[in-house]
Amino acid sequence: MRAVLLGPPGAGKGTQAARLAERYGVPAISTGDIFRANVKGGTPLGLKAQEYMSAGQLVPDEVTNAMVRDRLAQDDAAGGFLLDGYPRNPEQAVELDSMLADLGVSLESAIEITADFDVVTERLLKRAELEGRADDTEPVIRKRLEVYASSTAPLTAFYAGRGVLVQVDGIGEMDEVTDRLVAAIGR
Repeated sequence: MRAVLLGPPGAGKGTQAARLAERYGVPAISTGDIFRANVKGGTPLGLKAQEYMSAGQLVPDEVTNAMVRDRLAQDDAAGGFLLDGYPRNPEQAVELDSMLADLGVSLESAIEITADFDVVTERLLKRAELEGRADDTEPVIRKRLEVYASSTAPLTAFYAGRGVLVQVDGIGEMDEVTDRLVAAIGR
């Protein structure tokens, strides 16, 4: 499986990516995890990413692309992967195609988990409370959803045009959503 997982913040991408990665035997590659590892490691890319993340903004494409390129070149991704949180716009999707072409492979599917923005806002506020996430305030969450709607949602049209888009309702119990995803991938 070589796939990307799309959907608004709070739609359950991270949870479902981990479940699908285990089921299909590929690494779940989260840009959030890549960012945190680079920030924690104090890399130049990590320091740049931190500036933007602290302000509730998306990390610029050139920084994100460089981090993803490094991660996809690692041995565990050679047999497949599930990208969570990348690409975020059609320009990054074109860059992903270039990265994969350099590796001699191509993307098989783009899986979009759909979810109502009010529902995901409540999910993220609850998570912030439980996990003490200072960055998940309602204004920051709403801003992230606005950015998603304007810059990331066009990916659905991009991947639909290529015939690789699969859309799955992300509202419901975790197992139900996983079952929907597995069924959609099987089609």
